[in-house]
Amino acid sequence: MGNEYFTVGVIANVHGLRGEVKVLSRTDFDELRFRPKSRLFVRSEGSTPITEVVVKTARRHQQFWLVSFEGMSSINDVERWKGMQLCVHQSQLPPLPEGTYYMHELIGLSVYTDDGRFAGELVDVLTPGANDVYVIRGPLQAKELLIPATKECVLSVDRTARRMTVHLLEGLLEEEVSES
Repeated sequence: MGNEYFTVGVIANVHGLRGEVKVLSRTDFDELRFRPKSRLFVRSEGSTPITEVVVKTARRHQQFWLVSFEGMSSINDVERWKGMQLCVHQSQLPPLPEGTYYMHELIGLSVYTDDGRFAGELVDVLTPGANDVYVIRGPLQAKELLIPATKECVLSVDRTARRMTVHLLEGLLEEEVSES
């Protein structure tokens, strides 16, 4: 890391004629990211940010945030941004409480079981509901291994060593089916 940007929202569409946009939030910190005076960057997906913007107003509306930016008072100022991402620089990420992590800190970790077996690499984080689920791809089974992000399953995360230790509860690992 050094010069990384992280997506906090996607501009779904314009709203009205006065430069407001509809934003689909992609952050757990809506109130922080979309508050007035907040600095954000606009970019196409995966590219380098093209423009820095400062939030002028923001309010919730259905599943969106309606956001306007300083110096942008017309639909013509923001229409070109439809489909683009709003992001923040890594230096703008707030510290998290002990034992919680940003997704980008987890992706790529080497995952080992508590009995020392290499389970694979953490390749994705699913957010289905009550708790996140870590997707592990590796040698323990042909299919991806799904580990609930609970204290019972995730025993330790060492960001420096890029390593996670997990406990495999009964039923998490597919049973080998012998062909007869």
